Amino acid sequence: MTQRRQPAPAGTGRRRRRRERTRRQRRKRTILLALLVGVPVVVLVAGAIGGTVALGARCDLKTLTPVAVGQNSFVYAADGSELGVIPAERNRTPVSRKQMSSWVPKATVAIEDRRFYSHGGVDPVGILRAVVADVKAGKVVQGGSTITQELVRNLYLSRERTLKRKLVEACLAIKLSREWSKDRILTAYLNQVFYGNHSFGIEAAAETYFSKQARNLTLDQAALLAGLPQAPSIYDPFRNPAAALARRNEVLHAMLVTGDITSAQYQQARADKSLHLKAGHRFKKIREPFFFGYVEELLQQEYGSNTVREGGLRVYTTINPGLQRAATAAIEHVLTEKTDPAGAVVSVDPRTGAIRAMIAVSPGHANNQYNFVTSARRQPGSTFKTITLTTAVSQGMDPFRTSYLSAPLIYNPDPSGTCENQVAWCVQTYGHTYSGVESVTSATLQSDNTVYARLALDVGPLNIFRMAQRLGVRTSLTDPTTQAVPSITLGSIGVTPLEMASAYATLAAGGVYSKPMAITKVVLPNGKTDTDAGWGKPQRERVIPDWVASTVTQVLEQNMVAGTGTGAHVYGHTDAGKTGTTDDYADAWFCGYTPHLEATVWMGYPQGEVPMLDVHGIAVTGGSLPASVWHAFMTTAIGGRGDVAFPEAQTPPVWRSWHGQWQYGGAYGYGSSTGSEPATTGAATSRPRTTTTRTATTKAPPTTTVAPPPVTTAPAPPPVTTETVGTTPASP
Repeated sequence: MTQRRQPAPAGTGRRRRRRERTRRQRRKRTILLALLVGVPVVVLVAGAIGGTVALGARCDLKTLTPVAVGQNSFVYAADGSELGVIPAERNRTPVSRKQMSSWVPKATVAIEDRRFYSHGGVDPVGILRAVVADVKAGKVVQGGSTITQELVRNLYLSRERTLKRKLVEACLAIKLSREWSKDRILTAYLNQVFYGNHSFGIEAAAETYFSKQARNLTLDQAALLAGLPQAPSIYDPFRNPAAALARRNEVLHAMLVTGDITSAQYQQARADKSLHLKAGHRFKKIREPFFFGYVEELLQQEYGSNTVREGGLRVYTTINPGLQRAATAAIEHVLTEKTDPAGAVVSVDPRTGAIRAMIAVSPGHANNQYNFVTSARRQPGSTFKTITLTTAVSQGMDPFRTSYLSAPLIYNPDPSGTCENQVAWCVQTYGHTYSGVESVTSATLQSDNTVYARLALDVGPLNIFRMAQRLGVRTSLTDPTTQAVPSITLGSIGVTPLEMASAYATLAAGGVYSKPMAITKVVLPNGKTDTDAGWGKPQRERVIPDWVASTVTQVLEQNMVAGTGTGAHVYGHTDAGKTGTTDDYADAWFCGYTPHLEATVWMGYPQGEVPMLDVHGIAVTGGSLPASVWHAFMTTAIGGRGDVAFPEAQTPPVWRSWHGQWQYGGAYGYGSSTGSEPATTGAATSRPRTTTTRTATTKAPPTTTVAPPPVTTAPAPPPVTTETVGTTPASP
């Protein structure tokens, strides 16, 4: 007896057709990927037979110049004193395969190039696998280069980045694979690859991370090191042990898949959660490790690792040893306990962009190698209000004569949003006290969140985003669609201390941005000074009118004597600055400047956003410990010198009648919270995104509409004297 076929449920046919369409699209995409990847590979393989003819003399093994055992490269401070040495080859002692732990080559091949022993220098299967994985992920998650290609790239002297170079690289890799044995290629690669923290080659890496020779590396240690070359900074075990541990386990799993270790060995190695790090002595011999590492990165970017490793360079920098000592002393005088948070100071000359000091101190972690100044992206809190103020002034708002409402704000583009469900953006002041109607200058001195939230909605978050980029926040702010949000005014986007120092230095320079400069001169091994790279030449551009910068500076000057910055003020000297504290006290900042020197101070726990609620018996705010550090540093830097006033603007201000849509609106019981697009003033604005900061503790009462209070007029600031600021590099 045959069973009658049951009718398919409703919608089954549509799902079946949709799945079939998806399978067809995947097949088409796979065929396309195979063509895109396979055809060039076939061409390369064919070209390798007569590569010299196809690509000229460039596909010639004679162009593979081996890294020479050169002299050390020396790095000097601004006063000519030696900061440290970039080791050349002879300081690293290249080792043979017999002088390496057997786990090193196994781990490297397993994670980087598992078909190393079977392909001919270029791996079509690996390239296709990488492309497919990248397409599926929608981003680059795998690389298609082989170990042989990486070796060719390290030996290749040209710095051009073109398709032709990639073709030459692949062609040379195929030829090298024919000329050299696999063991020779792998050994050469292991002696040249960069493992991070100034270490090139497996012997240097073993010393740097474990204080031992490469021959003595264990399975766990070899797996950790093998995972570093892909992204040394991301997987840096000193800086990010969690990421390093995950990467080590990824390498161990790859070794299990390739059969290099047994399941028992894998389980035992993976069960060990400790990295067993023991920092070597090489790092400790560098006088200013954080600045030194930053300089080394700049050299790598300009010359490539080959030239830097060959050695023989004489590198002269902008760093001032006296200011370095002052910055270190200032932090150590304030952060005295091992359990204290970390602190960082970076100081910039506004006239040139020259970095004069760059210090990071992490109490209780003497071997810390993480440069908070250039790498830590932390929320800047209210120090970002200065950028909002600059945006508003550039649009014609006079902060001394324009008033805003100080009251809890609810911004609610979504009618269903409330403070409780965190759909609405609800803003309160730090102390939950409000001043009613006050001038923007007064709100700045009180660091009033609610006034600056309203101001941000009126000037437009996109305009604040663009102003921050112009002033100097140029690496952290990259995506206006996700970062140009109203809460940007309260410092919700992570930035580095160097970026904030650069932005405030632009204001100190009267609106002229100077790219941060660390190197003034490089003398090449042949004794000639490199004049092509532009070392020592300030890269300056005017980004805002001088009257805008002067107006903002006048507000920040008042903040130092009558606002949140009083703890930083250097008596008898003209200075300007702003405090910053994030929610839950996780980060605290002070950014300030004189006409000749800017300094930014950051404090926070390096492991993440940990509240600083009890440091020396207080909750850390920007006006407390960071302000004390800034005061101590600046007292040493300028305390013994005569006062220098900020120069007066040479162009007259252009004020406009200011009528902000949110000037008196959005308050609980004060005005309408319509959530409409902010008023356009000056440049075009974008629609703000809904974000959340400090939420209200009670439900907002019904809103009412009232007439705005009369605008009060604050007295204009007293005029400042004019002084000509030099443009030649000079210490403060």
